[in-house]
Parts: sequence; C-alpha cells; structure tokens
Amino acid sequence: MLENGKPELLVPASSLEVLKVAVLYGADAVYIGGEMYGLRAKAKNFSPEEMKEGIEFAHMHNKRVFVTANITAHNRDLEGVRSYFEELKEMKPDALIISDPGVFSIAEEVCPEIEIHISTQSNNVNYQTYLFWQKLGAKRVVSARELSLEEIKEIRQKIPKDLEIETFVHGAMCISYSGRCLLSNYFTGRDANLGACTHPCRWKYYIMEESRPGEFLPIEENERGTYIFNSKDLCMIEHIPDLVEAGIDSFKIEGRMKTALYVADVARTYRQAIDDYFTSPELYESRKKYYMEEISKCTYRQYTTGFFYGPTTYETQIYDNSTYVKRYTYLGIVNEIDEEGYALLEQRNKFCTGDTVEIMKPSGENCLAVVEKMLDEKGREIESCPHPRQSLRVSFSEQPEVMDIIRIEEKQ
Repeated sequence: MLENGKPELLVPASSLEVLKVAVLYGADAVYIGGEMYGLRAKAKNFSPEEMKEGIEFAHMHNKRVFVTANITAHNRDLEGVRSYFEELKEMKPDALIISDPGVFSIAEEVCPEIEIHISTQSNNVNYQTYLFWQKLGAKRVVSARELSLEEIKEIRQKIPKDLEIETFVHGAMCISYSGRCLLSNYFTGRDANLGACTHPCRWKYYIMEESRPGEFLPIEENERGTYIFNSKDLCMIEHIPDLVEAGIDSFKIEGRMKTALYVADVARTYRQAIDDYFTSPELYESRKKYYMEEISKCTYRQYTTGFFYGPTTYETQIYDNSTYVKRYTYLGIVNEIDEEGYALLEQRNKFCTGDTVEIMKPSGENCLAVVEKMLDEKGREIESCPHPRQSLRVSFSEQPEVMDIIRIEEKQ
C-alpha cells in the first residue's frame, strides 16, 4: 500500500514517451524493460540513455520505476545479467522484477540497495512461497494469475504486512500457467521464457484426423477456424472494492507493448476509480458505467474477470476470432504549443482537416475539437497526413495542452 492507504497503480511503458504518459495520466509506478533480459523482447524497450531519463522523470514527479529482468536464464545469460545489473545500479531504479533464483542471487550481490520483486513467472500460488522469497530478501511478490481473490486474501492473512502483494488487474491473459509457455518455442524456436514469444495462443487452429492427412477440420462449425487458446482480456475496474478487501498492495496493468493511448486510457480510468472509491464507495458505485465506457475506448479483446471469482469457463475464451475491439484510433501526443498557438505533434495515424477529434487530458477531461488547419515539416498547408510519424503543426477549434492525447472515434 502507499502511504496514503491506497493500493499502488502500476502501469507498463514500452518507451520513454509512454513512460511520461503513464506518469502524467495517473500511475503511481511504472514498469519498463531494458534491451535484454525481460520477457518482452519484441517491445520497443529502453536504451540505457532512455532508461536513465525515464527514471529521472518519474522521480521528479515522485513516482517509482521498476525494471523487468524476469527471463528464465540459461548459463550463457548470467555474465550478461551481472553486467546489466551493474549498469542499473548507477541508474537507481526502485525495483527489479525477477523470476529466476540465479538472477535473484546476482541482483542481491551486485545491487542490494535496489528492491527485488518476484515476477508472476515464478508461479507464486501459496503463502509459503511468499515467505520463502521474503527470507531471501524480496520486498514484493507478484501473485500468479491463476489465484482467486479468496486465495489472495488467505495469503495476505498469513504473511507479514511488510511483504507486498502485487496482482494483475487488467490486460491480456495468457493461456499458459503463470506465463510459462512452450508453444512459441515448439512452433517457431522463439522462446517465450526468454522474451521472444510469437503469441501462438492467438492463432487459428484446425484438427486433422490421422487416416486423412491434409484434410483439416474445424474444431467447431465455423468457416474461420477456431481460436481455441484465445483468452478474453482481464478487466477488474468494476471490482475495486473486492481487490482492496483482498489486501492487494499493487494493482498491476498488463501491456508493455501497448500504445500511449492505451496506457493513458487505462491508467487514467483506474486512477479515477481508485480515487473515487477511497473518496466514497457510493461515488465509485455511481460511476461504474462511466469507467466501463471509458476503458472500452482503448483496444481490447472483450473482458473477463479471469480467475478472481473461481475457475474459468468457456465464456472466458474467444473462439471465433483473434482481433481486438477498437473504438478509437490514436493520432498523437501534443509535444509543444508554439507561439502561434499550433499544437506540435508526431502523427501516429492518418487524419484530415475537418475531422472531429477528441482531446484526452491527464486531468480526466475529454473535449471534442475540429482540425482546422494542418502544416507539414516545411510549413506547407496540407489537407491530410498519410505518412507515419510525420511531424505536424495543427490548429484545433479547442486549444490542447502539452501531453494531451489526440484520438478519433472509429466510423462504424
């Protein structure tokens, strides 16, 4: 728990830009990955220079930064891990997220002043496991996603108050046990436990009868095949009181490969829900519809409460597709307002003059605005911006501020 008695809101960041968004849009802490030894090798991740700047930015705003180093390490990884931790020691992150006992021992030796948090990859499903890690020096343990709220509550009752429980409350779910998956390695040679997952749980599958090779049959009667491993996304925004009652210290959001829009939307909405609940449970209950409406503006694969209320059923899976629900498109972040009142931003998706967009603010407000005028890098007036990451100066009918996010509703 934080000093104010609220659970920590822990938000992912794939880049320096997204880290700043997470900090400004409501996160209490941010977790990031370096270029090695985390489980999101395909994410953008942070260079040493970006990591140093990100940690300094977060600390300037009284927020914390945790660095993932949660691979299942082989012999060949250990010397590199040691060198990496020696670099991190100088950057002063607030914690390292680790799953491997060998990596844990190196961290204890190289940078004992940095907290160690035990990753969900370590299959933390009982209170004895929590106590084991605490004896070794861990400050926090991330609960396995397979745990129910009742199980987490029992763990809380049987461990010391100073041993923190961190739990995923929102984001993509993995078909494997506590994130440990062999499918990617088996199919493609890319090891999920070394950060190179190809996400075969989202692929389309058929079955083939042994005596009829080459004849592929759908597992269910659907011409598109069957996505038998494809889980819905976790969402506990409507169950904040139950999470608090269970004694969870840190509410963790999944998504270290997500956009700034996703991170801003989820961070801001959970921030509002947590603060509303601690202001007044009645206020929180009265705003549940708003939370769901807002959190559904980011991309997601339908929502489920996962294992929190007992074993999952077929209703937690999506059998007919692997696509996201997408209601809004991310256009960019306002980096600066120039002397003429133009918003400077780097385009992330195409939009045109005359479009009605939504300006999303860290404060929680949204306002509609019309794109009145657009200038390219050379100051030429343009009607649209089709080139990815194009630098623009844009005049809106409503004046945005620095770090406001611009998004547009998808046409149905």
